[in-house]
Amino acid sequence: MWGPKEVAPRSVVAQPDEPSSCLFTTNHQGAVSVLDVISIEKTGEHFRLIYDVKGRFTVHRITAEEAKYKLCKVKKILIGTKGIPHLVTHDARTIRYPDPLIKVNDTVRIDLDTGKITDFIKFDTGNLCMVTGGANLGRIGIITNRERHPGSFDVVHVKDSTGNSFATRLSNIFVVGKGNKPWVSLPRGKGIRLTIAEERDKRLAAKQGSS
Repeated sequence: MWGPKEVAPRSVVAQPDEPSSCLFTTNHQGAVSVLDVISIEKTGEHFRLIYDVKGRFTVHRITAEEAKYKLCKVKKILIGTKGIPHLVTHDARTIRYPDPLIKVNDTVRIDLDTGKITDFIKFDTGNLCMVTGGANLGRIGIITNRERHPGSFDVVHVKDSTGNSFATRLSNIFVVGKGNKPWVSLPRGKGIRLTIAEERDKRLAAKQGSS
């Protein structure tokens, strides 16, 4: 069974000659994770796997330029053999000699051709984030506050572009932009979750506009 944060690569990349940024695209024992890039060379199309506000994986079309990189959340920073520093990302990449300013929960931009870090975003208030777990999965907003709870999990408060605030565990936060500027293009809806009433009004307005 695949979890809500993973999909079987076979269901995304059907042909073995269609590359992805995932390490195991042709191996259905592996998994493709959030923000992975799927490129189809035969058609010249590029897509990024991202969540919608209902918590579902969606395939978001991107440009060839954007397909050259991927954002990764830093999960661990450690010192390896011979004192060599490493960092480990959410998709199990291990990168040696990272910038010493990069910390756990920061986001790094990876060049998919070289596998090297080209830039990074600090996990900090005022930066744009996506929620990758919990009840607010798929929502996008600005980090406004972090509550530290020693011995338990930290809570992060987020405000979306419509002014609605919500909170989630720190482990569910993935920084995707510096300030309010996203480093990846966002899907339709921009990570804003509508209420039932707002969705109803939107459907009615669409029907009236098409009639």
